[in-house]
Amino acid sequence: MDSHVLTRSGCPAIHQKQIEKGNFGTLNRVSVGKKQLNKPNKTILLVGETGAGKTTLVNALFNYSMGVKWQDKVWYQIVEEGEQGPTSDVIVYEIFGSECKTLPYSLTVIDTPGYRDTDGLKHDVIINQRLFDLFRIEDGIHGVHAVGVVMKATEKKISDQLSYVFDSVMRLFGKDLENKIVAFITHSDGTTPEISHQAAGSGPLHFMFNNRQHEARTEETSSDLEKAWRVTERGMSQLTDFFQKVSAQQLQVMVGFNSFIRLTASIHNLQEKIKLTELKQREIGQIQEALKKHKEEMKRNKKFTVEVDEIYKDKERIDGDIFFLKSAVCCTVCEENCHYPGCTVALNAQQCEVMNLGSCTVCSRGCPAAAHVKGNWSYVTKTRKVQRTKEEFKKMYLKTHSDTKKQIKLVETLEKKMEKLTTEKGHFMEKSYQLALKLDSTLLKVNSISTYINMDFLIKKIKDKGDTEKVHKLEKIDSQMDGGAKSVIEGKYVQSPFVKISSNKEWFRQTDI
Repeated sequence: MDSHVLTRSGCPAIHQKQIEKGNFGTLNRVSVGKKQLNKPNKTILLVGETGAGKTTLVNALFNYSMGVKWQDKVWYQIVEEGEQGPTSDVIVYEIFGSECKTLPYSLTVIDTPGYRDTDGLKHDVIINQRLFDLFRIEDGIHGVHAVGVVMKATEKKISDQLSYVFDSVMRLFGKDLENKIVAFITHSDGTTPEISHQAAGSGPLHFMFNNRQHEARTEETSSDLEKAWRVTERGMSQLTDFFQKVSAQQLQVMVGFNSFIRLTASIHNLQEKIKLTELKQREIGQIQEALKKHKEEMKRNKKFTVEVDEIYKDKERIDGDIFFLKSAVCCTVCEENCHYPGCTVALNAQQCEVMNLGSCTVCSRGCPAAAHVKGNWSYVTKTRKVQRTKEEFKKMYLKTHSDTKKQIKLVETLEKKMEKLTTEKGHFMEKSYQLALKLDSTLLKVNSISTYINMDFLIKKIKDKGDTEKVHKLEKIDSQMDGGAKSVIEGKYVQSPFVKISSNKEWFRQTDI
């Protein structure tokens, strides 16, 4: 093979294969070889916990596809040395050039971040969002031939997080995908694992692999390592036969997606306005209280000051370890967040789903897309303690009637301002409620990473208002949302129906492959 760099001499000699990096939208793509449009392709989605061996399996798939044998005494890597640690985002590996060698098709391998990483359970939930991103973008991937659940041979339990991913992927592709969920057993010595393969089809429901192909061979270890190599070779051969019999399962939840994004983004924006309104009400309440409490002092001393919480907007950097959530689409005219959180696909503000016909569907003025930016910051409403005199309050709040040219009293102005804010808050809540009623229940189940937090906020506010009928309707919508995402975060996940558990072992549902 050409286009590679020797990274370790010996037996086997390890070579880093030259790769080409690109993107599917905001997701990373790694390609090896040249794509041939008239050749078939098979797509595998790998999921599993950190340390299960997904990265090693990607390299093993490449070596097998290229026809590398034990006696060749070489091992090739397509995952770069500096990236051998836990994957932090979904990465797509495209393996071309195998069509004339071991495999009659090229391979696309979707490698997902490991579960139980240091980012916590919320990170596990977000993986579903990134897969959704990959499958829905125009030049992304729109079908899978298999979902490979990567598990160590010593593992007997499938975690709640992994079960959640089963359900999430099933919602994306439909129940027919259950016939394409298989187990990739890594670190295997070749003995049958405690995962049943009593399938009615012609092939096993699991494939066994060993993760020692790259280990240096010595006189003492050579025999064991050769056996390990044969385990992977046999598993790869069985996987090849399996792929010959399966067709791709297409994504089933695309209709109405842009409208769904606009609705959820609008709800977020309205909720920020509700919070802003409440802060303004608190500020006016502080002024009203000060005018009553210090009425005499203010008469005697025009420079007498009182402390209030002044509201202002600031640009704040978006922190976090998950880079694709570190951005927001903001309107620089309205100073509002138009798509945050959740803008994970658009490369710039103009490409964001909240834009329609060149204008924003979310911000207050419906500003042109050109007035928006996508960056690693968002607008944040803050308060700061300030000292104000009565004269300063007058300048801020007093207005003049155009007909009588007489000044309205400051107290009356503040009362009217408070009434106006109360009306505006009610309007924002009602609009949020009406938008929530329009949310598509199917899309809620596959794209609820941040949406269910919106619902909790809205339910609380309307409950405080005492409107029990609306609360009931919102709670019904909330129950349709992805309870799995909530339950994984809260530690209450109910096992997927596609994973059966007994007292002494676990297995995948018996299905025809």
